[in-house]
Amino acid sequence: MRKVLVVGAGQSGLQLALGLLAKDYDVTVMSARTPEEIRSGRVMSTQCMFHDALQHERDLGINLWEAETVNVEGLGVSVAAPDGGRALDWFAELDHPAQSVDQRVKMAGWLELFEDRGGKLVIHGVMTSELDALARLYDLVVISAGKGELVQLFDRVPERSPYTQPMRALSLAYAHGVGRRPEHPDKMGVRFNIVPGVGELFMIPAYTLSGNCDILFFEGVPGGPLDCFDDHPGPDEHFRRLLDLMRRFVPWEYERCRDAELTDAKATLAGGYTPVVRHPVGTLPGGAIVLGMADVVVANDPITGQGSNNASHCAATYLDAIVERGDGPFDAGWMEATFERYWEYARHVTEWTNALLLPPPPHVLQILGVAGENPAVARRFANGFTDPADFQHWFMDPALWEKYLAEV
Repeated sequence: MRKVLVVGAGQSGLQLALGLLAKDYDVTVMSARTPEEIRSGRVMSTQCMFHDALQHERDLGINLWEAETVNVEGLGVSVAAPDGGRALDWFAELDHPAQSVDQRVKMAGWLELFEDRGGKLVIHGVMTSELDALARLYDLVVISAGKGELVQLFDRVPERSPYTQPMRALSLAYAHGVGRRPEHPDKMGVRFNIVPGVGELFMIPAYTLSGNCDILFFEGVPGGPLDCFDDHPGPDEHFRRLLDLMRRFVPWEYERCRDAELTDAKATLAGGYTPVVRHPVGTLPGGAIVLGMADVVVANDPITGQGSNNASHCAATYLDAIVERGDGPFDAGWMEATFERYWEYARHVTEWTNALLLPPPPHVLQILGVAGENPAVARRFANGFTDPADFQHWFMDPALWEKYLAEV
C-alpha cells in the first residue's frame, strides 16, 4: 500500500486525502488545527462552488451539507452610475445550482470524516526542517497549505505571474438578516456589483455555523476608498464600516442589509495577496522533493470566485494522476506533468481572473451591456463561472466577441 502525506487541511488537501482513502492508499494529513479549533476560529475565505466542482464532492460522497445549504440559482451584474443609481443591472440563471459552505464548517467536518474513514490525522504545524525527515517515510508528499513557510519551497513563474503586488484590498463579513433582491425575490443569486475605478461588491448566499446567511465581500482598488481596513477593526466596527461603504457606493445593496447582523464574532476578515503561479516541485534541504497543489501553485485573486473551484479541480486531477501512476515513482518529471495537466484547466481561470483586475476594455463593457438586453449572452457569462475555459472562445478576444455577437 502506497503512503501519501498531505500537509494542509483545506479544500484541495482534504478532498485529495479523502479520495485517496477511497482508493485504498495509506494517507496521513497534517493540520495545524483541530476540527474544533477550526470551527471556533475566524472565517477563512469567501467561496462559491459551481456545478463541476460540486460534482467532485458528490462523486466522493463528501457533500455533507448539500441538503441544508441554500442553492445559488443565478448570477446578477450591476454597474454603478455616477449619480448613485445603476447604469446596468441584469440577472441570469445558472444551468445548475452553485453553493457556498463556510470553510470552518466544511474543513472541520472533513477532518472528522477523514478520521472516521480510517485516515491518519496529525495535528501539527509542520516546518520545512521537520518535513525533511518526514518525507523519507512516504512515497509522495503533497503540500496544500497555501500560506506560511512551506510556500517558499516553490518558486514563482514570472511568465505566468504578471502581477507583483496585490491588485485588490479584500474585506468581508458573514451576515444574517440580508433581504432578497427585489428584482428576483424567488431566485437566490450571487450579485456582482461593479463600481468603476473603486472596486467590486459581491453578495453571496452561503451556509455557515448558524445556518444559511449571506457573505458581503468588497474588493477595493488599492489606495481607494474601499482600502480602509489596515487598522484591523473589531468585528462590530468592521461590519459598520462595510455597511457605510455599501450605503455610499452600492445603495441598492445597502437597502437589503439595513437590518443585517454578523453571524458570529469571528465572521469578518480583511487582507490581500498577490496573484501568483509557482513551480509545482519543491526541493527540501535534504534533497527530497514535494508536490505543491491548489493555492500553493496557482493563487488567483478572488474576483472571479474560483479559489475553491480551482482547489477542487486540482484535487480531482491529482487523484487521477496518482492512481494512474500505479507503482511508478513520483519523481520530478511526473510532478511537472501532473501539474501541467491541472494547468490546462487553471490557465483559463488565471487569464480570465487577471484580465478582470484591470480596467475593462471596450468590448467587455459592450458584453455587459448586451447581456442586459440579450438573455443568451447573460446566461453564457453566468455559466462561464462553472466552466471558465469557455471565456477563451468569446469573452477574452474582441474579434471572437464580434463573431459571437453576430451569431446571437
